[in-house]
Amino acid sequence: MSLLVVGLSHRSAPVSVLERASLNADAQLKLLQDTVAAEPAAEAAVLATCNRIELYADVDKFHAGVAELSTLLAQHSGVGLEELTPYLYVHYEDRAVHHLFSVACGLDSMVVGEGQILGQIKDSLARAQDLHTAGRLLNDLFQQALRVGKRAHSETGIDRAGQSLVTFGLEQLSAGADVEQWARGKKALVIGAGSMSSLAAATLARAGVAEIVVANRTFERAERLALLLEEQYGQRLSEGDDTDVLARAVPMDAVPGELTRADVAVSCTGATGLVLTADSVTAAVEGRTGAPAVEDTAVRETAVREAGETPLPGAGSATDENCPLDLSSVSSVPSGFSVMGEAAVAGMDAATLEQHGAWAAGGTAVDRTREAGRSGPEADAELIGALAATATRVGRIPERRRPEPVAEAPRPQPVLFLLDLAMPRDVDAAVHRLAGVRLVDIESLADASADAPMAADVDMVRRIVADEVAAFGAAQRAAHITPTVVALRSMAADVVAGEIARLEGRLPGLDDKHRAEITQTVKRVVDKLLHAPTVRVKQLAAEPGGAGYADALRTLFDLDQETVASVSRAENSTEKNRGPA
Repeated sequence: MSLLVVGLSHRSAPVSVLERASLNADAQLKLLQDTVAAEPAAEAAVLATCNRIELYADVDKFHAGVAELSTLLAQHSGVGLEELTPYLYVHYEDRAVHHLFSVACGLDSMVVGEGQILGQIKDSLARAQDLHTAGRLLNDLFQQALRVGKRAHSETGIDRAGQSLVTFGLEQLSAGADVEQWARGKKALVIGAGSMSSLAAATLARAGVAEIVVANRTFERAERLALLLEEQYGQRLSEGDDTDVLARAVPMDAVPGELTRADVAVSCTGATGLVLTADSVTAAVEGRTGAPAVEDTAVRETAVREAGETPLPGAGSATDENCPLDLSSVSSVPSGFSVMGEAAVAGMDAATLEQHGAWAAGGTAVDRTREAGRSGPEADAELIGALAATATRVGRIPERRRPEPVAEAPRPQPVLFLLDLAMPRDVDAAVHRLAGVRLVDIESLADASADAPMAADVDMVRRIVADEVAAFGAAQRAAHITPTVVALRSMAADVVAGEIARLEGRLPGLDDKHRAEITQTVKRVVDKLLHAPTVRVKQLAAEPGGAGYADALRTLFDLDQETVASVSRAENSTEKNRGPA
């Protein structure tokens, strides 16, 4: 087995890089085709989600495979290889298996335990099977990953360790309040009609929103989702509500108007550009409230002025008059700090420090004309001594003005809640600064989930993953020797056929009954002789380090290497043509 995975995820790369490296459906197909066309790779599969991009391949050379897969990822993502490389991770053989099984169980998800990744793994396998880029290894690997993920969810409480990305996002929108209480009676806008958007719509419906509007570029898909929501949740949602239409579809050009009516909007489309710009959100807030939507920074500055605070003077103000330091050369002093502070004098030469110390203590600057012509270690030692004496007398160099705390106005309660689950992002990041809007996106979800509590069930899932990795490795090692065993039995069958033909030449009068009996006897003898060695060699090959038994078998029986290889190609071709699981 020579399984290799190269990828990046929310654990290895910032969201900004993931966003730029995201692959649409066409790019994924092209990446798969180019990967199997490359020399080191025989099979390939791509797992691309909102927070990970991974390329799996069966390669014959490790270093060449890493270089080729990294280059292909860079080419198809549009991010330069030099920029992408620091964020890439590489797993090989058993470590690659362990990684995918952990991903399938939700251990590597942004929200631990979420189950949506299983559907994404299944889609990845189906895509590779449709393009015939998945052979025996990747078919076995991905199908086993699906079984491991299902086992983890059924045998443990991993679901309690985390939620779906949608549920977690809604919890962040509600700022810790009960989601059902927060959502009850709200009007929701769902932009997109894919799997994530459908899950978001269903979650909002179960939470008790009063209305759901679905917008999609293909109106028929939006309409289909709206009808499904109406059928499944309409009766529950309509309790206590007079309206008959609680879920409806609209075209994408109706989004600005619907955003004005909506309390909460969830967006998850495959668009490569922004779906909601800061200007469109600003217009929606203004249309909803009738008041201008301002940036939060402007709100804070207004509050400071109303509180009567005077802005702190910057470096170089009149309060530093007659300071012996050359203020124009001190470019690193933060605004609001006096150049008399320690930050300002750090790195100054001893002579200037002595001047500064005398001035800060209330004295007068040393007449430097007396020091003209003096330089070197002795002069520096005297100046440092003078500075030390000054510091002993007056304490450390004082800070005449310290920054005052800035009065921050409380951010107004949001009137519009936005959940952006798309990668790349659908909603302009500048919306974070708008007062009256709360935006939760992939980046903020990553920050929030970093400290999420881990359930005890996670340890159980880790043990399941470890056991399954060992079992998968043993099965693959045993399968590795199968072509050799098949070739051995094929050779034995040829020997039997040759000897029977030779017997017929010597005994031409042999009747059919006796010929058949002799043939069966010879075959039984050969099968009994081969049974124990072939069973035992499969057992030995399944153990770590058992790959050498296939070579030993080929050597002992002088098997033709091309015959063994042809059996492998035939099996691999069958796997590549297998339909989706």
